[in-house]
Amino acid sequence: MVSMCTRRTPAFLIAFTLSAFGAFSSFGETAKSQVVDRELTSKNFAGNRVGVSPVRKMMIYLPAGYDGSTKRYPVIYFLPTPFESYRVPFDKKNAQGLFDRAIAAEVIDKFILVCVDMTTPLGSSWYVNSPVTGNWEDFMIQELVPYIDANLRTLPNRNSRGIAGDFMGGYGAVRFGMKYPDVFGSVYALHPVGTGSGLKIMDSLPDWDLLANAKSLDDVKKDGASQIFTTIFQAHLPNVDKPPLFIDLSARRVDGQLVIDSKLMERLRNNFFLESMIPRYADNLKSLRGLKIDWSRSDLNQDHVYSNQALTHKLNEFGIVHEAEEYNGAWGEPNWGEDGRIYTDVLPFFRRHLIFEAESGPS
Repeated sequence: MVSMCTRRTPAFLIAFTLSAFGAFSSFGETAKSQVVDRELTSKNFAGNRVGVSPVRKMMIYLPAGYDGSTKRYPVIYFLPTPFESYRVPFDKKNAQGLFDRAIAAEVIDKFILVCVDMTTPLGSSWYVNSPVTGNWEDFMIQELVPYIDANLRTLPNRNSRGIAGDFMGGYGAVRFGMKYPDVFGSVYALHPVGTGSGLKIMDSLPDWDLLANAKSLDDVKKDGASQIFTTIFQAHLPNVDKPPLFIDLSARRVDGQLVIDSKLMERLRNNFFLESMIPRYADNLKSLRGLKIDWSRSDLNQDHVYSNQALTHKLNEFGIVHEAEEYNGAWGEPNWGEDGRIYTDVLPFFRRHLIFEAESGPS
């Protein structure tokens, strides 16, 4: 059963005070955009083993004039990096003001944006169904998108629905577009990770002794790489019979040597790396209205640079039309602000590829 809770600042308070989200746009229009909080209580996290809450929270940007019209709008779903709260773009980076300015400057037409919390207690859910962390893919496709279309004035079709994400969120954006092009017609991935093999082998990164001997989820938080890989394994190598991490380990240390389980590694690579999924979903990717990935040349982890370069080559090998950009800078530099990539690249991309008016024909 899906339930929701809505909180909206009363209109008379907005008229006399500035809300926490900057209700009046900086360009002086009397019409104002809104940012509203919503919650969904999902059935898709029943039985998860790591304490994932079934109450999934989100923030929604509604453009100026939304309340005073019957117009329908395209929707962009945004998956933020799980290293930050889903609230950060609006609470700390003034996403609302940036969107207002972009619309005023005709960088993009009016749109709705949904920023949703898709994290587990350890970090990224990797946007997949897992008996350990819950069914994130089903939550997105079967609950969240239908809920937004039922409760907001959207243009409820793939031509007017896009998805974008940052870092692990970029991975999720490509994965959803890859598997569900009938739901998301346009995809932009900001510096995605998990796209393919890097310069180092994947199993060289975690602390295998720490993972093998962990007594609680908190133990793996002692090492950043091990925490990240625990989330990967909970998504792609889950084992409900192996508490407290509930994972199978694709490698172990024996007398100081790394021993890799070949079958588990094959299973992990085939289902985790986006590069490995391209042959299965090439036709889906070809059907997208638009696809773009970008990555920063000076990422301190050059595995990300290498794997994204390889990803765009493989997309080309399968004849998948897309945009790819390696830009000068390091991941973590601001994406927000009028000089950030959200304003200069992401929003113009969606202006080109989304349909902003109702279509008379089939979607």
